Amino acid sequence: MTQRTHLTLLPIINGLLAFFFSTIVSATPQATLDMVQHTAVEYVKNIIDTPPKGELTIKAANLDSRLKLTPCSAPLKSTIPGKQSLSGNVTVLVSCEPNNWQVYVPVRTRLLLPRVVAAKPLARGVVLSAPDLAVSMVETRFQRGVVFELPQQIIGSKVKRAVNMGEAIQGNDICLVCRNDSVLIKAGGGGLNIVTKGTALSDGSLGEQIRVQNTKSKRVVDGIITGVGEVTVNF
Repeated sequence: MTQRTHLTLLPIINGLLAFFFSTIVSATPQATLDMVQHTAVEYVKNIIDTPPKGELTIKAANLDSRLKLTPCSAPLKSTIPGKQSLSGNVTVLVSCEPNNWQVYVPVRTRLLLPRVVAAKPLARGVVLSAPDLAVSMVETRFQRGVVFELPQQIIGSKVKRAVNMGEAIQGNDICLVCRNDSVLIKAGGGGLNIVTKGTALSDGSLGEQIRVQNTKSKRVVDGIITGVGEVTVNF
């Protein structure tokens, strides 16, 4: 190979070396950013208890590529500053003590649980039957109050306010016992169980306390709604 050939190849070799070197340098900060995101996600995953039937997804937001974080010489540390709910959006502080840097990482959590939903639009006054209901995975942060996992829990109850198709049916959307309904009053205590008929004096959902009147004695008592058309009194 001639001296001229060497001189021709030298700029090419130098260019290739510069290209590979710049690629390695630019890749290092991105690898560190990826590790920061991964660390934040794993930290949140480890502190959330996922129910047996639940589906949990956790995703860290993309970090600003302009951040120049040096590779950490020790394991990254994570904390959740302040008092934050783990439902929805949470901010995780990821830090590298030896290199003296820290980054706040926004993390999105979604916990889905099986819930009874409206299989079709439900108007006020509808008495629920099996075709009206379905079970779907619903994000927990959109659920308030009493919710239901099984259609059987609310079949026969009456809709108090309209429910859109696909929406989870909540306790305040329905009355398992409605005012003036005939109900079964179950009373128990001391090993004695009594079942009699009565009339509800107000609306109520599962677990709520209402007043009922015994049909025979006309006595008014407080009871807990334990099912559709069913009130339990303890004495």
